[in-house]
Amino acid sequence: MNTDLLKRLCETPGVPGNEERVRDLITSEIDGLFDEISVDPMGSLLCKRAASGPDPLKIMLLCHMDEIGFLVSHITESGFVHVQPVGGFDPRNLFSRRVLVCTDNGDFKGVMNPGGKPIHISSPEDRKKVPEVTEFFVDLGLGEKTRDVVKVGDFVVMDEPFLEMGDKFVSKALDNRIACWLGIEAIRLLGDKGRGAEIHVAFTCQEEVGLRGARTASYAIKPDIGLGIDVTLACDTPGIPEKDATTQQGKGFGLHVRDSSFIADKKLVGEIEALAIKNNIPYQRTMLAAGGQDGAAAQQAAAGARAVGITVGTRYIHTVTEMIEKSDLEAARDILVAYLSEF
Repeated sequence: MNTDLLKRLCETPGVPGNEERVRDLITSEIDGLFDEISVDPMGSLLCKRAASGPDPLKIMLLCHMDEIGFLVSHITESGFVHVQPVGGFDPRNLFSRRVLVCTDNGDFKGVMNPGGKPIHISSPEDRKKVPEVTEFFVDLGLGEKTRDVVKVGDFVVMDEPFLEMGDKFVSKALDNRIACWLGIEAIRLLGDKGRGAEIHVAFTCQEEVGLRGARTASYAIKPDIGLGIDVTLACDTPGIPEKDATTQQGKGFGLHVRDSSFIADKKLVGEIEALAIKNNIPYQRTMLAAGGQDGAAAQQAAAGARAVGITVGTRYIHTVTEMIEKSDLEAARDILVAYLSEF
């Protein structure tokens, strides 16, 4: 398994609208894997593998590049940086975090905390309050000099390393750098197989703020089949009822049937399920009551497409401790290779 690539993908900063560094990393990794590569006006990286015959089926893999983060909205005279979120955060996960402020002048380390009193001078009532996301600020330790290097619109990401822990990977931005990894590694393993179809891998932008890059990319490509590659919940942890677990780690890739953005094509779900059984690839059907993913954009673009999600169950989503099982990631890669090899 190419762990080094996953590590570099996760540790490269890139929030919605600022995916350039991730895109550059992917571009450097895919030399020779595709016949055509382009960047669309929104910033998505569109990669095409041509088919060997005329009028081929178009299959599109959608793998979003962006991670949740923040944009700088204001810098005070004394150098405190206020931010607005791009993506969904639970404020309870933001206390006392180390962050990276990414600017045209370089990257600056900072710490994120909410406004208010520290424990030594706060009341019991003060300590019960959970601040809103907008109450958090970043301190770079530069004082007034902060205004010389940071400007409104610069972006902020969590500053945490990628870790390998037993049979798990832990990192920020596994949502959705695992999809970027899968988009690269599946095509690498595919080799010369699957040339009966025209295969597009779209490394999309701005998914975390509404599937925006996937919509424009899907309208440009007009796929017949869309495979939304993403994480999904693995709430197989204490304190959560079994019916809400969504997936269990170690039991294979997630065959994503439904969320609030789309309902997967029933026949396509059956085809991939049969293929997983035939090839002894572990899988589990999965549904989400809320949330969405890029497969919905492919399904609804132009005249529409058959679509399904291929997902990897992830614990502690939208935190710096996102965790996946190695074997589940391998299963997602293997089903993509098996499916594309059928053409």
